[in-house]
Amino acid sequence: MMGAPQPVGDLLREWRQRRRMSQLDLALEAEVSTRHLSFVESGRAQPSREMVLNLAERLEVPLRERNVLLVAAGFAPVFRERALQDPALASARKAIDLVLQGHEPYPALAVDRHWNMVASNKAAARLVAGADLSLLSPPVNVLRLSLHPKGMAPRIANLNEWRAHLLERLRRQIELTADPVLVELLAELGAYPAPRDTGPRRPASAEYAGVVVPLQFVTDAGTLSFFSTTTVFGTPVDITLSELALECFYPADAATAEALRGLAER
Repeated sequence: MMGAPQPVGDLLREWRQRRRMSQLDLALEAEVSTRHLSFVESGRAQPSREMVLNLAERLEVPLRERNVLLVAAGFAPVFRERALQDPALASARKAIDLVLQGHEPYPALAVDRHWNMVASNKAAARLVAGADLSLLSPPVNVLRLSLHPKGMAPRIANLNEWRAHLLERLRRQIELTADPVLVELLAELGAYPAPRDTGPRRPASAEYAGVVVPLQFVTDAGTLSFFSTTTVFGTPVDITLSELALECFYPADAATAEALRGLAER
């Protein structure tokens, strides 16, 4: 038997604590009285639909979880979840493809909330081509692909540094979402054999040293050095779009840019 759904007040308090916001701070942000917010969290007052959405917006609650809050408060969900191939998302899918293709000859890919790859450009495909086929079968999880001993890990020159960076990003995501799938993924990645010190690695470009964590990847064309950016949709009202992120890699030095152009030409 399933247990009773959690009261909306408890859920809101959990999100507030997760965001490290006091009742006073949230009340000021949402322009409601601290007294009324306290009553909502304790269950002595029932929030309106508008108030639930207002508080969720101030707490930066993901759209998927906003539906949970609405249902807990006795309202119908308002945010839809469509497949990326749904005709209603055709414009968004076209925009994703334009960004990925326009980023050539540099690698770029799109991932969902669990770090499963939903799209990539040719440059990204070239870099992962040497991984074990079991890791390239859909859904391809890019964190698993990056850190698995049969994936890209053996070719990452600064594996210790890059592994620590990815695991910390995942921990922060779990701290904000408490997603059980991500918790399980973190445990899996953490159980992979700890990388040994690979010795002196290629120095990061002086332009980016101490600013970003580079990815230094060994290829037949030499060691390529990248830094990355993450792009998300600014004002999504669809759950699928709200959970998509575009990871775009840029050359961290002139040698990497030249090598990537050469690989694309060949």
